[in-house]
Amino acid sequence: MEEGETVEEAAMREAREEANADIRIDRMLAVYSVPRISQVQIMFRAELVSDISPGPESLEVGLFEWKDIPWSNLAFPTVVWGLTHFAQTRELDAFAPFTNPPGTEALTR
Repeated sequence: MEEGETVEEAAMREAREEANADIRIDRMLAVYSVPRISQVQIMFRAELVSDISPGPESLEVGLFEWKDIPWSNLAFPTVVWGLTHFAQTRELDAFAPFTNPPGTEALTR
């Protein structure tokens, strides 16, 4: 987050910086703690409302069918968790935000 931003504004800015993407935020999906790198990552469910292309902070971006997600190439455990939690809630209108999955402490310390 930048000074003066809301978490939603930060998420929208990050989407633009990484993928030249405009998104419409639906709701908070999860809050993950990653003490190893002194981060708290807040994930949102959102709708993509633009085309994408590599932004100033990315070399490559892409859209994938669910069955084609390159799971073994995802750089961060929190991305896997977020996608997994999205799959669990994609048909739900309301749910409590997720936190770090049980048994994943070693991945964040």
